[in-house]
Amino acid sequence: MRDMMAMRVCSLMLLLMVTGCGGSGAGSGSAASPTAPTPVTAAPVSYTAVGASDAVGVGASVPCAPLVPCPTGTGYVPVLARRLGQSGAVVTLTNLGIPGAVVNAEMLALSAAVGGGAPADMVRTSLPLVPTSSTLVTVFTGGNDANAIAAAVNAGLAGSNVSTYVDSQVAIFGAGFQALIDGIRSRAPGARLLVVNLPNLAGLPYASAYPSLRQRSLQRAAVGMTTQVINRMASQGIPVIDLMCDPRVYDRVNLSADGFHPSDAGYAILAETLYQASVTGVTTPAASCSQMQVVPGL
Repeated sequence: MRDMMAMRVCSLMLLLMVTGCGGSGAGSGSAASPTAPTPVTAAPVSYTAVGASDAVGVGASVPCAPLVPCPTGTGYVPVLARRLGQSGAVVTLTNLGIPGAVVNAEMLALSAAVGGGAPADMVRTSLPLVPTSSTLVTVFTGGNDANAIAAAVNAGLAGSNVSTYVDSQVAIFGAGFQALIDGIRSRAPGARLLVVNLPNLAGLPYASAYPSLRQRSLQRAAVGMTTQVINRMASQGIPVIDLMCDPRVYDRVNLSADGFHPSDAGYAILAETLYQASVTGVTTPAASCSQMQVVPGL
């Protein structure tokens, strides 16, 4: 199965390179630097989405395949693209979402060690395909990484000091996430960046049947990745969409049947929040909230 998924990712990469990444038609000369975002206007928008299964709308009523035109998709990426177009902009979309992907090679190895089957990492697979013409880039990743960390704890790979192990893996994720952000800025210096943090995955329905230690490890990983890594992008001038402290994220009506991915309603909330952040250029995550501890901590 992993070989088939890897072949699919490679095929998608080849398709994107042949088609020129789908973003060459939108200029970026007038876009502000990532540290000084400007509002979206009627100027052309070259929108690139970097992410995993959420980026292609897994769990939505109309999911999309990566790199394939999907004008009626109900995941957050096509919904945001349509929303941007409503402002009068001509939008070119490059969706680099890879279901199951993790952030870097180290997380890919961890996923393999616990049988997670992640097909690719974003630093080596998605980053080289970000169009240099991108004027808006959204980054939403970490869920698969947090799940791999919790699965490793569940498999006994953490040894006797679970907290230290989880924190060390969060740091590895952090290095990969920063490399991804730095690489996007280098490839597309005219792009506005928006990043999305993680909710407390231990508070989502899919984790409810997990053993206590796995739930607590999942919480420590997700909260650590949000507070210690993703939220800190705000200090680099990057708006952070705060899923961790948004109670709507945990509402069952906003989640799909798998209890992990958003439903159409959940994706619509994320798309609108991203749109508003692209208009204002400002959003700051909460420093703390009750959602950060939904199960007893480690």
